[in-house]
Amino acid sequence: MTKIKMTTPIVEMDGDEMTRILWKMIKEHLLEPFIELNTEYYDLGLEHRNETDDQVTIDSANATKKYKVAVKCATITPNAARMSEYDLKEMWKSPNGTIRAILDGTVFRAPIVVKGIEPCVKNWKKPITIARHAYGDVYKGTEMKVPGAGKVELVYTGADGTEERELVHTFDGPGIVQGMHNVNASIESFARSCFNYALDTKQDLWFATKDTISKKYDHTFKDIFQEIYDAEYKEAFEKAGITYFYTLIDDAVARVMKSEGGYIWACKNYDGDVMSDMVSSAFGSLAMMTSVLVSPEGYYEYEAAHGTVQRHYYKHLAGEETSTNSVATIFAWTGALRKRGELDGNSELMEFADRLEQATIDTIEEGSMTKDLALITTIPNPTVLNSEDFIKEIAKKLS
Repeated sequence: MTKIKMTTPIVEMDGDEMTRILWKMIKEHLLEPFIELNTEYYDLGLEHRNETDDQVTIDSANATKKYKVAVKCATITPNAARMSEYDLKEMWKSPNGTIRAILDGTVFRAPIVVKGIEPCVKNWKKPITIARHAYGDVYKGTEMKVPGAGKVELVYTGADGTEERELVHTFDGPGIVQGMHNVNASIESFARSCFNYALDTKQDLWFATKDTISKKYDHTFKDIFQEIYDAEYKEAFEKAGITYFYTLIDDAVARVMKSEGGYIWACKNYDGDVMSDMVSSAFGSLAMMTSVLVSPEGYYEYEAAHGTVQRHYYKHLAGEETSTNSVATIFAWTGALRKRGELDGNSELMEFADRLEQATIDTIEEGSMTKDLALITTIPNPTVLNSEDFIKEIAKKLS
């Protein structure tokens, strides 16, 4: 069989733990037999990030700017326990956060809808896409433990030396404080990414913050979105027959629960982090959630929405069988391959991505799946497959 050729490479970001094991299986069984895979490889495994003082993460993001398309495996964001486990030089920051800051993108996360895996919310009929702002807020926050009585202030020192001060709190004992920020340029990029994605996918766009309480911070998000919509997108939205809708975050949550889905829900960074997990879990499984970082400059980075599946990795190291769901990681590859094909005018590559996705869905809908899906499926008597056999079953369908 003649393999499909790729003219331009995809940036490949390898990762950690069980997802790293799945990554290798997917390439071996689902990609390399069919494609002359052309990637620029970066090892974002925690050991290599530590060896390079995290320079490899920065290099992979800059490579994405060069080649425009990347696919990323799940990675560990270390905590105190990981510091000891991996003997780290320091507690390295989230690779995703670093990449998002460099690419200045918006994360769009949508569930993979499969017959037999029914949403917990009975009226959800169509996918709900979460658009998560990918910069700032608590992810770039500065924190302090306040040791005792005293006051904490926000201080802005202008380039000309002038100062503005706002009292945060007067403490009469120990406490905690956090400072966070955002920048108008990033919020503007977030807005344009959301409006463009809505037009590309012909979906309504919702946006929600808590501007009634956060009258400067959140209100700035609301104002920027409205100004850009009115000036640049209103006519295009009306022509496309789609709407832009703003509401408070608590009202949005209530509306989402009663809706049928089928729209993009734009959220600030923390809201998007939380709500994407809620939506994915309610649709069936976090392992059935796609994620793509899109920047206004035309950079795309595809990944699974879930983590490294640590518990399964320890079972794997102990020689025990695992049944780990690889669907979102497969769809990260298909998303990147399709976008590469689209940018290069390579229809064969785009068609392959479509076939691989369909083979994955067909495998599940015909009753062969990993344990997490077998526990929630409405398909009678499903066949539970281990991690590798599930991927091999998809390969049979693909062949």
